[in-house]
Amino acid sequence: MDINSVKSVYFIGIGGIGMSALARYFNGMGTSVSGYDKTPTTLTRKLIEEGITIHFDEDTGSIPADTELVIYTPAIPKDHKEFQYCIDRGYTVLKRAEILGLITNKHKTIAVAGTHGKTTISTMITHIFKQAGKNFTAFLGGISKNYNGNYITGNDNPNMSPYPLSGFPTFIVEADEFDRSFLQLYPSIAIITSADADHLDIYKNLEELRQSFREFIKHIKPGGSLITRHDLDIKAGDHQSLESYTYSLHPGAHFYPTHAEIQTNSTVFDLVTPTGTIDRIVLGAPGFFNLENSIAASAVAYLSDVSKENLREALRTFQGVQRRFDFHIIQPDLIYIDDYAHHPEELKSCIGAVKQLYPHKKVTGIFQPHLYTRTRDLADEFARSLELLDELILLEIYPAREKAIEGVSAKMLFDKIRIKSKVLCLKENVLDELKKRKLEILLTLGAGDIDQLVGQIIQLFKQP
Repeated sequence: MDINSVKSVYFIGIGGIGMSALARYFNGMGTSVSGYDKTPTTLTRKLIEEGITIHFDEDTGSIPADTELVIYTPAIPKDHKEFQYCIDRGYTVLKRAEILGLITNKHKTIAVAGTHGKTTISTMITHIFKQAGKNFTAFLGGISKNYNGNYITGNDNPNMSPYPLSGFPTFIVEADEFDRSFLQLYPSIAIITSADADHLDIYKNLEELRQSFREFIKHIKPGGSLITRHDLDIKAGDHQSLESYTYSLHPGAHFYPTHAEIQTNSTVFDLVTPTGTIDRIVLGAPGFFNLENSIAASAVAYLSDVSKENLREALRTFQGVQRRFDFHIIQPDLIYIDDYAHHPEELKSCIGAVKQLYPHKKVTGIFQPHLYTRTRDLADEFARSLELLDELILLEIYPAREKAIEGVSAKMLFDKIRIKSKVLCLKENVLDELKKRKLEILLTLGAGDIDQLVGQIIQLFKQP
């Protein structure tokens, strides 16, 4: 399929973060774009403002008659009325990951893979390329705070076609291991940040998950580059003509920081590269996990001939990603941070970073588990990570695409957590629960609909 010649595209699940970026891509190309989503959100409202038609009821009559291509998210159940209608009527129906492959695979692509850190690193690379004036198109899994968007091009006008400059752009994408989606991609540069146990409803075990990452490495184009975290037990194997690099927070890798100073709102460090050191870089985001992410992004900048000056300026002005260690209240009596953390390792990194920045303050966390299978498979690991909190408010599991599993609940997880100050709470009762407490540091954690509480919490506590 010549993806760029399609005149009418219909999305099932258009409001997802990855789906909405694709919708913006086609809209920018002048394609007629419409779609369905379950509920109105900030994302769907913005898409509608950009001229995209969206409805929120399963209604086959709302699918345009001239639709040439239907794109769906794996989060849609296979018995979805519109999905079945499109299959039965013989439409060309493809998954989001397949479309991403069709768009990018003929061009230079930078793909960021791993069970953690994909969104922050790909957003950092995007900001570096923007600062360097490169011709690129980025599909992000989060909202860049620098550009207030998840579809970003090298143009000043994000609604322009991605091909106005000479030649074709470099694509910057997240390579998602869920459902083996990243095997649709053939990158020129690939990063693998981590391969921890996750999506065990898709993979039988951790080894099968890691094997899928090895298969992903085989998809790197000849003459391409692989960048992995130094301690990651996934190697290039016998891949021909592949340049391999590593990054780390510690010496021994090709890229690592020295003289790092973690400050409240930033990090200052020197960057060691294979050919020298770039000194006094200021990263506009705190925490060692953000520092590690910036080393990976800087490795891509190094391989893409970004100047030291442009790299410095980009990292200094990097504002982060919405829902990734996202500061909302900074007051003498209260710090409030929202984070997407939904895996035990992510929780450990987030809570650990908070403890490092504010070592003498009490940390209260509101956590919403995401998926029954993930909660079941990693319950002990979740319990150990949540025990890093001083106080825990635990919400019920957000099911997303899953149906309930007997015996798997927030109460099951709650009983495994060995801290004194913990409470089970309904989402609608959280504000009342917070009013009872003397808070110092407050975290909201999770990948479900816990983000709906953010505005309410800000309104409750923020001083005029």
